[in-house]
Amino acid sequence: MTEDMGLTPAQQQQIGQSYLANMNVVYEKVLALGKFSWQQLWNGQNNPNDKNGCCTRPLVTQGSSCAPTLRSLCSATSPAQTRLMHYAFTPGGCRTDPSNLTDPLQDIVNFQLIRGPYALLGHGWLGCSRDYSVPEQFSWDFGEPTELCHETSTGSGIFTREWTKSTVTMDCNTWTPTITLK
Repeated sequence: MTEDMGLTPAQQQQIGQSYLANMNVVYEKVLALGKFSWQQLWNGQNNPNDKNGCCTRPLVTQGSSCAPTLRSLCSATSPAQTRLMHYAFTPGGCRTDPSNLTDPLQDIVNFQLIRGPYALLGHGWLGCSRDYSVPEQFSWDFGEPTELCHETSTGSGIFTREWTKSTVTMDCNTWTPTITLK
């Protein structure tokens, strides 16, 4: 832009800031109309103004981050509850094989634990000419949530959430998901 348009770095920065301000107005209007745009999906980015990116990943992963992540996302004020959430099947990303899901039950349970009123579980943009796996549990009727997820006891690493037609539990210690249909 400096060479082609003769803009100074300060002018370039002002253009970028003006663009973001304009898009924030557009996004607020879209939300006020009860709609959403792909760019407004939350998939783990820390800054709410960051683009979501098409290479979304699962938000809860196996290992030492599982319990701290669930503790954070089970909060009523977490972005999982207050934004439109996009949760990807493991391994996620843009260069994966969507026909080879590595942890589908863990992903479904973690999604059901943390999802707010508006959420989707699936894949990032991987193209139309791919084969996509759809686990059987993907179409189960979990009902409506009756509570937020919570840890069964302080520091247990086991999280649960009641739904009207199911109970979902994740044991972060063993990476074991449980779905109990009522």
